[in-house]
Amino acid sequence: MKNWKLQLITAAVAVLPMVVNAQQVSAEFKERNIRVSHVVPKDHPFQVGVEKFADILAQKTGGRMKMRGYPDGQLGAELQSISAAQGGILEMALVSTAAAASVVKEFGVFDLPFLFTDFKEVDLVLDGPIGRRLLERISDKNLVGLCYFETGFRHVTNSRRPITKLEDIKGLKIRTIQNPVFIDIFNTLGANATPMAFTEVFQALESKALDGQETPYNNIYGNKFYEVTKYVSNTGHIYGGAVILASRKFWDQLNPAEQKLIQESCNTARDFERSFQRSEDPKLLEQIKAKGGVYTEISPAERARMRDALKPVYEKYASKLGEDVVNQTLAELAKYRASHK
Repeated sequence: MKNWKLQLITAAVAVLPMVVNAQQVSAEFKERNIRVSHVVPKDHPFQVGVEKFADILAQKTGGRMKMRGYPDGQLGAELQSISAAQGGILEMALVSTAAAASVVKEFGVFDLPFLFTDFKEVDLVLDGPIGRRLLERISDKNLVGLCYFETGFRHVTNSRRPITKLEDIKGLKIRTIQNPVFIDIFNTLGANATPMAFTEVFQALESKALDGQETPYNNIYGNKFYEVTKYVSNTGHIYGGAVILASRKFWDQLNPAEQKLIQESCNTARDFERSFQRSEDPKLLEQIKAKGGVYTEISPAERARMRDALKPVYEKYASKLGEDVVNQTLAELAKYRASHK
């Protein structure tokens, strides 16, 4: 009998910290429903990252903070989602840095052509002082910059011909993001850049209103662009970064513990999303080829020719994007490359 009573007391003592912890969770975190808008399919790394973000919040708050991603532009295109977040209608928007540049122009530095050569350089800049400074600058626009996700390097697909050299791009009508840097990049390369909302691209390609588009492999595969643009080339002309933006109105409703948890959870989800995206990239290319995509490799020499042809874009946008940010980014990358030869 004494043993039975001792076991009961021991069990009760063991449960007590859990009860206290649950009470602490209840006191610190309120019931929150957080919607995250993005424009890519549900099997894209964005949604994988958002679901990781949601899992962390649910675990840390005893399920009180609920997050849900809305893919495929269900809550609007990128610029619409940014506006909705600014107006306090939407809690969070996950958008390309190109779209974020419509609010803070300096985000456009990440869209300069052939800026990065690999993912190590990407992480150096995005997670370093330059990336953090840009997240801070957006706070003046009724938004809070939380962290960077990614879609990877962008590549051109088209329905007319393989691209193996600079001249092959000329004359192609290529959809770009509604961003002046992207437009000037392709016009400078001799293409006919056509800005268009992402949700309209497949139909335009299918009807031949467009010859091609430029997105990372996850978008090419997830949106079945290989069905309407069979020629795929590893141009890698732009790194596709993305940023999670929180509504300032939503953010200011949170207490410090909630804000801290969301920021930390975003950073963890960021690392998870990028790792997932980078491991999936080569697999997706193989799947695109298996679906009938005709893949052509662009040599380093041809990529260098394209980079040289785009020097006017750097010269034009250095001042427009902020020479301090552009020069600091280029200097940081030059220093890194010199130390890793």
